[in-house]
Amino acid sequence: MRTDIQSIEEIENFINEKDAILLYFSTSTCNVCEVLKPKIEEEFKKNFPKIEQVFINATDAPQVAAHFQVFSAPTILIFLQSKEFARESRNVGISQLIEKVRRPYDIMNSD
Repeated sequence: MRTDIQSIEEIENFINEKDAILLYFSTSTCNVCEVLKPKIEEEFKKNFPKIEQVFINATDAPQVAAHFQVFSAPTILIFLQSKEFARESRNVGISQLIEKVRRPYDIMNSD
């Protein structure tokens, strides 16, 4: 999971360059965020290896969180072909999120 992208411009460029990207927003004081992050990272690496993952600390980059209309933590945004496909906040069900992403991901990556 990348953590080095911190500006709106960098993230927008990254979204436009990649076919699939996951943005994981958390805050410095969110314990749920810290517990959920490695689980999301592991499950997405296993199930969707071509989805790039970016971690954004909304405490350190509030302008980025505001740009993406993130008002609670954790928030996960998934972009497929530069379009926001999924948004999950607060009570994130990992298995439900994986099922939501599986079909379009498989279609995008079928040969």
